[in-house]
Amino acid sequence: MISIKDIAKLAGVSVSTVSRVLNQQDNVKADKRERILAAIKQTGYVPNRAARDMVSKHTSTVGIVMPGTFNMFQRQLFSIVEHHLEQFGYHTSFYFASTDEDGELACLKRLKADRLDGIIILHEVALPEFRDHLEDNHIPTVLATFEREGWKATSIHISEDEAALRAVSYLIKLGHRDIACIGGTKYSFSSQRLLGYRKALEQAGIAYDERKVAFADAYNMEGGALALNQLMESNTNFTALFAITDELALGSIRALADHNLSVPGDVSVVGFDNIELSSFSVPRLTTISQPLVEMGQMSVALLHSLITSKNGLPVSIALPFTFVERDSTAQLR
Repeated sequence: MISIKDIAKLAGVSVSTVSRVLNQQDNVKADKRERILAAIKQTGYVPNRAARDMVSKHTSTVGIVMPGTFNMFQRQLFSIVEHHLEQFGYHTSFYFASTDEDGELACLKRLKADRLDGIIILHEVALPEFRDHLEDNHIPTVLATFEREGWKATSIHISEDEAALRAVSYLIKLGHRDIACIGGTKYSFSSQRLLGYRKALEQAGIAYDERKVAFADAYNMEGGALALNQLMESNTNFTALFAITDELALGSIRALADHNLSVPGDVSVVGFDNIELSSFSVPRLTTISQPLVEMGQMSVALLHSLITSKNGLPVSIALPFTFVERDSTAQLR
């Protein structure tokens, strides 16, 4: 069996130099690194994870906190994050947190039982004990796609309210003034996107009408259809609709068809997230696009930096969003 000593001998370097390369440390000269990598490739050497972890005092394991039920946006993000963690040589442990306190407590209990080098949270958790555990145990943490006040954690996100403001302002430029909104009752992104909706109305001199806002219990297509039906039952008039997620928007389009209303002929619809399905729906959905690939890559790279740097400090990074105009919106007749 090939050992780290064999690799060192073949590359003409010390065992400690090979170890630094295997642990992805930067303090190795380029020519030595190349010889070591060539020797690893030549011999097919696979490092013993347990032995390496004992020496480095790291577990090489990163935890990912996820919702009990994925939406399409989170599924795409998870795939990117998991792929890049693997490229950095990390193993992953998954922790599922449902939306209630008991679910978060159960998730935290499982997390406490494991040794982790770091953690990426894809799903907002409200339990204060979650933050306390991560901070008290100095576990490097990245909040992917959201920011949480009071957390000593790196966050990658966009300006949710500014993105929603951009989406609704676009509808106003098309001549719409009766603009409904489908929002949600959970998580910070919901309140921030609703804030952007209200800001756009205020800037245009349009009075906020609570009858034009319906709240979905779940951020999926069924939730969007149910919320749209609530708007129809309230007998409020609207020529445009802003939904705070694409899945809510797509569900509302289905429900509008059930009411014999066409999109965008009768109602223009804008979503948020630019999930893959939004460009294949009929009509194709106008939406806000988050830089999903960059968010996933940066979440992993910044977590790796926090893990490997003794003086790494958490940062908050707001990435730019993009407005994607497609077929679900039209100038008001």
